[in-house]
Amino acid sequence: MGRGPELDSFAAASADRECRGFVVGGSAGVGKSRLAEECLDRAAAAGCRVGRATASAAAGAVPLGAIAHLLPTGVDLSDPVAGFAAVVRGLTTGRPGPRRWVLLVDDMHLLDPASAVLLRQLMDTGMILLIGTVRSGEPYGKAVAALRGGDAVRRVDLTVLTPEQVEALLQAVLGGPVARRTLHELSAASGGNVLYLRELVLGALTAGDLTEDGEIWHLREGRLPGTARLTELIGTRLSTADSAGRPVLELLALCDPLPLADAEALAPPQVVAGLEQAGLIRVAQDRRRIVVSLAHPLYGEVLRAGLPVLRRRALLLDQAARFEARGARRRGDLLHIATWRLAATGTADPALLTQAAILARHVHDYPRTIALIEALPEEHRTTATRLMLGDAFFEMGRWDRAEATLAQADALAIGEQDKLAVALARTTNLLWSNAPLTEALAVNDAALDRITSPAGHRKLKINEGFMRIVGGWPAQGLALLQDLETEVGDASDVNAWLRGAWMTPFGLALVGRTVEAAAWAERAHAAHRQVDEHALASHPAVQRIPLVLALSEAGRPAEALREGERAYAELVAADSVVRVWMAVFLGRTEWLAGHPVTARRWWAEAAALARSIDHAMALRLVLGGLAACAAVLGDLDAAETTLAEHRTLPPSAPGLLSAGEERLGEAWLLAARGHLGQARSVLTAAARAARTTGHLTGEALLLTDVARLGGAKDAADRLTELAQRCDGAFAPARAQLATALTTDDPDQLLQVTDACQGIGANLLAAEAATAAAAAWRRTHHPRRASAAARRAAVALARCEGARTPLLTTAQTTAALTAREREIALLAAVGNASKDIARALTLSVRTVDNHLHHAYTKLGVTTRRELAQTLGTPAHGVERDHPHPPT
Repeated sequence: MGRGPELDSFAAASADRECRGFVVGGSAGVGKSRLAEECLDRAAAAGCRVGRATASAAAGAVPLGAIAHLLPTGVDLSDPVAGFAAVVRGLTTGRPGPRRWVLLVDDMHLLDPASAVLLRQLMDTGMILLIGTVRSGEPYGKAVAALRGGDAVRRVDLTVLTPEQVEALLQAVLGGPVARRTLHELSAASGGNVLYLRELVLGALTAGDLTEDGEIWHLREGRLPGTARLTELIGTRLSTADSAGRPVLELLALCDPLPLADAEALAPPQVVAGLEQAGLIRVAQDRRRIVVSLAHPLYGEVLRAGLPVLRRRALLLDQAARFEARGARRRGDLLHIATWRLAATGTADPALLTQAAILARHVHDYPRTIALIEALPEEHRTTATRLMLGDAFFEMGRWDRAEATLAQADALAIGEQDKLAVALARTTNLLWSNAPLTEALAVNDAALDRITSPAGHRKLKINEGFMRIVGGWPAQGLALLQDLETEVGDASDVNAWLRGAWMTPFGLALVGRTVEAAAWAERAHAAHRQVDEHALASHPAVQRIPLVLALSEAGRPAEALREGERAYAELVAADSVVRVWMAVFLGRTEWLAGHPVTARRWWAEAAALARSIDHAMALRLVLGGLAACAAVLGDLDAAETTLAEHRTLPPSAPGLLSAGEERLGEAWLLAARGHLGQARSVLTAAARAARTTGHLTGEALLLTDVARLGGAKDAADRLTELAQRCDGAFAPARAQLATALTTDDPDQLLQVTDACQGIGANLLAAEAATAAAAAWRRTHHPRRASAAARRAAVALARCEGARTPLLTTAQTTAALTAREREIALLAAVGNASKDIARALTLSVRTVDNHLHHAYTKLGVTTRRELAQTLGTPAHGVERDHPHPPT
């Protein structure tokens, strides 16, 4: 995995008759042996004779010990000249054709000199092409150096896998997508080292900590067990260190990274240099300091596990004293000192703990914030520290702990500023913890009764605007936020401004003002970065969430995805649960782009996180989206399973997105089963709900699906109205699609294809072009129909296997009426005539007559043939019987 360039280099080397060797270098565990084996297998497949040898310290003690099994029997090498000639004769005897030997020597740096000299001689004659692996930083003699050198030997040096390569590898091994936090933890812990990654994954699987929920693999929080083999491998690696350097490694395991001066206080400079030479530590420049760190994060895990308690305590206290003696000049020094003293003794000076907690909170290290504040004696806990603690609990998704802590802070609050700060934090936590909007508004109203200043009232008004948008009423929220300062520098309170500035672009995007929304989101993000160290707010990357919504609804999905994925990685690194909403909107963007597989992956990630923190507002949305993706991919069982979970959730009021959008899964599953009328009814009701709450872009999304499922005439006028009220390119394209489907005008449908392709709505483009091809075919223009079909195929190739009724039936049912098409679809997926009649409020005879006409036009005689012709999953086709009588 991820070794394509290296394999290409080997292919070039093996084709070059002047090449004598191919050496693979790299640190332990990066996959040198695996790559070398792949090269050898390719040489064998090409017809070469192949051989293998593994060098070792034991074999190296015996001349020719590593390659003895490859030499002809009976050869006497006491005379090197005669012996070499005998080896050549023995190796060439009976060898068919001109092809040479390809010999793999693993750990070539451990070869004894005699083996190295003989191999070099064989290479120079062209008899063998040597594939060798060598470990970086290992010593080797002159004879082995000769094997590695010269223009006739090519070398590649393997590096660790990138996070993207780790993701591809894990998905291939596990057979499904992996959650981003899990990828982040495995990639960070393994350092991209394939061997370490393997042992971490095996350990997590064995312990039951790495599991799949039916959609995505995720790691239990705080659990990353390895294997005994992993501990042994790392222990062996660490044992190569000079004993004088052991204290440096132990201290780094507890306090990584360290100033170089602190490392050299424990060991002489030459010993520290030796640790770097051995690849156990790294030395780098950090502003004006030179710092030392462990070369791999897992080294610290193994070293800590072997440290006795008192030794650990002494190392930590000594290091804290060194930092204190230097005056703790750097901003993070106090955080380090407090953490070390707390780890060593379980306590520290309360003032130090408080200062350190503030620092931890402002770098978004929420677990450490909690640990530091909880270590404070009760008498030293203030409203401010409880507020910080409650905020940290919120950021980690521990809603109950957050509410209990914030309630205590509220009881202690005396001044207006404290009361305001607590009210803002409590209302946010209530909204996220599934409390109804009315309960959060009641807390805000209670604060209004306690606050007297105009400035305080304005902050609570901003907070109410924030809550109403989160609670699903964007127009109401925007009305309350309309006088929010444009720039953070003009605001009287940074935290209140950030709250309003985060939600304003959400509200604007939801009511169709996407250009303003994008501008606000960009401004809010820049301001948040600027004031982050002084604000009690989530990570600045959360400001990119409304930007993703705004860009996608403006018809700029590629930009939305680029910005969103970058911000999501930041939120994963910060371990902020607010990232669940970024996953929600990334999934929605992929769905709008016509990428159901990728949308399903994002929504599965959001669902796993929402379940872990019991965040029903997000979970209801993403379960609907997951079911919709599964349905258009033909995975109807998965769609039904997801909807079954959806039905177990308690009903909720509108949320950040329209409550109607959560019904996408229900509608698309009905459509996949051929119940187009019922699907349209679900979507129409959902669109009506979105209209009631003012979610204009959500209403447009839902009505577009009504049009795609045969209801274009019913949806076209309202979509045209919405296109006039919503800016950006997406709203007009939706309206044009509905109008073109209504008129069945192929020229207009192809114009819609252009518009949809221009905004990256690939599935809509494919459907429009498919409908155009069908229209041309009906009017007997085969060349134009073929050209439109080719355009549809190009767009559909980007849609990850999506299947929709408009795609699967437009071509094959071009001659059918709308009613014939609907009945044919219902019959194709296994519905009996009486069930179709009941669903459509028709007589059975009328249904059978429509089916007869459809069979005649399509040239089929059974329902099974009908299902095959329409390309629909024939779930439970009742029986293979001829078409019904007229």
